Amino acid sequence: MTRILRLLLLASLVGPWAAAQIAQTPATPSAKPEPTSAPDRASAYYHSALAHVYEEQAAVYGDAGAAEKAIKEYRLAIEADPSSQYLTAGLAELYVKTGRIRDAVVEAQDIIKRDPTNLEARRLLGRIYLRSLGDAPSGKGSESVLKLAIEQFEQITQLQPDSVEDHLLLGRLYRLNNDLQKAEDQFKTAVKLQPALEEAVTTLALLYNEEGDGARALETLNAIPEGSRTTKLYAVLGYTYEQQKQYKKAIEAYRHSTDLDSDNLDAVRGLAQNLLNDGQTAAALEQYKIVADANPEDAQTLLRLAEIYRRQGQFELALENLKKAQEMVPESIEVPYNLASVYQSLGRYNEAEQALQDLLKKGEKATYTPAEIGNRAVFLERLGTIYRDAGNTKLAVETFRRLIALGDDNAVRGYQQLIDTYREAKDWQNATSTAKEALLKLPNNRELRLALAAQLADQGEADQALKDVRTMLNGTTEDRKVYVTLAQMNTRLRRFPEADEALSQAEKLSTTPEDKQYIPFLRGSIYERQKKYDLAEEQFRKVLVSDPENGMTLNYLGYMLADRGVKLDEALALIKKAINLDPANGAYLDSLGWAYFKLGKFDQAEENLLKASQRIATDPTVQDHLGDLYQKTGRLKLAAVHWERALREWNRTTAADVDPGDVARVQKQLESAKMKLAKEEKQ
Repeated sequence: MTRILRLLLLASLVGPWAAAQIAQTPATPSAKPEPTSAPDRASAYYHSALAHVYEEQAAVYGDAGAAEKAIKEYRLAIEADPSSQYLTAGLAELYVKTGRIRDAVVEAQDIIKRDPTNLEARRLLGRIYLRSLGDAPSGKGSESVLKLAIEQFEQITQLQPDSVEDHLLLGRLYRLNNDLQKAEDQFKTAVKLQPALEEAVTTLALLYNEEGDGARALETLNAIPEGSRTTKLYAVLGYTYEQQKQYKKAIEAYRHSTDLDSDNLDAVRGLAQNLLNDGQTAAALEQYKIVADANPEDAQTLLRLAEIYRRQGQFELALENLKKAQEMVPESIEVPYNLASVYQSLGRYNEAEQALQDLLKKGEKATYTPAEIGNRAVFLERLGTIYRDAGNTKLAVETFRRLIALGDDNAVRGYQQLIDTYREAKDWQNATSTAKEALLKLPNNRELRLALAAQLADQGEADQALKDVRTMLNGTTEDRKVYVTLAQMNTRLRRFPEADEALSQAEKLSTTPEDKQYIPFLRGSIYERQKKYDLAEEQFRKVLVSDPENGMTLNYLGYMLADRGVKLDEALALIKKAINLDPANGAYLDSLGWAYFKLGKFDQAEENLLKASQRIATDPTVQDHLGDLYQKTGRLKLAAVHWERALREWNRTTAADVDPGDVARVQKQLESAKMKLAKEEKQ
């Protein structure tokens, strides 16, 4: 709404009391007395001339007394010639200039009452309403002023139907009033009157975007020949492609915009954001730096720079930019939230927790607006994950319970996070009971029903869980999620033919690029579990062709190659790319350490495996890898310690996540290590 108001209020706004004065003005003023004698035009001219002289003095010298004299002379002129609309219009304009809004409205309405077709009087009245609209208090006051403005410009467009500017202005007023169809009609009329007018075309396209009709927005914009497109039109085209998640086309459009006007920082920001959306992090960083150099006080750009630095693992630079932004916008909630994210990535959990606790405390109140509830939900969810990463299951559970208490979708997310927290803590009983509680509270939620089924399958109730999931199939597009869940459950149960069949059904229902990419990823994981490595590799590479920045796939393929000891240089490169996308991911750090181990680079292997152990200490695979590393480097006691930890964690892990072959191998290695250590102690 603010953005539209800026477009509307072309003149300077009058004082905040204007709307109140307008609201007190009668819609139809009392008629002035009809003249009883012939007008004295000579006297009217004389007083009118004096009025102009005083009006000029008031404008040049700011003389309030002169303004009052001008008003007095206008009144004398009108007394001499009461029928003159020129004089009453002049007096109304002077009232506006001197801030006497109510008097101006009365004069303009009087003209319109006597001559409803007087365009200038209607424009004057319309301008008064527009100037007052920005300062009108929200609620009935602003609604009444908006209604008055709409009424005048409806009449104006009828009196002068070929004015593009008036149709655009009326369309914006309708938009402000949330009457989107009428707004669209006015914008379409403006485009019809001047098909190549940038303002008309871009305004209509932006409305289509707001309505969620990106196809019509693109059609409207692309109707303008390339040679006639301006920097603004290309920028709106880029924004439209961005809304459609066509990031490469958005990048192309924004590049055209910046080529036409390199000083258009909004276009540079748009280019930077879409480069970031497209995974071109380095290129995005370059563009954001251009904006930051041109406008060092742009806190939003500092936030984006910090985001990129965080993604690149340059956490200190991220903190530096966030702290600069915090000085500029100390009341911002976005800055401390991002600070918490960086502290979490650095493992500085106390500082991350404090930043979020401060945000929550600062926003605490008896009742919350929907937007405030949304913010609190985001803060609580992040705080819960921080406690979970720090290994504080108790506080994580308490925090996610607070998220659940916010209700609606927040309750669903809270229950999902709570189940994940118990699973990570390997507290299978509480994970299952929480899933049951969630479904009891929200019995119609499909996501929670699927979560319970997956949990029950892991806990030995596979057949009943699978049966329950299959009953959710209803012949609609919602079936895709059900088939994906069936594929995942059957994969964990090692029922591979059933998993593949469910995945084939999910593939038929996949329409978005993200959905389509996920199918070969899952199929690759099915093949990998069956040790069909060539087929798995083929599927993972399919994903990377369409999405080279897919971190999960980069890591999975890299680890699979490294674990088999093949294509080790490529494996290392793939995992490093995944790490660049998510530097704090414990699983990725484990993969990187294991790749270095396979390459014989034991120092780098130890460094990254220890980092992984700090992140995911209860992961038996990480402990197994550390055991192998310490054995290889002659530290058998340490190797035995980590193999024991690996076996202990496997014993606490659900059967679906345990490879019996790995357990048997580590058990054998541990027994051998203990025998060697015993012999060494006897010597």
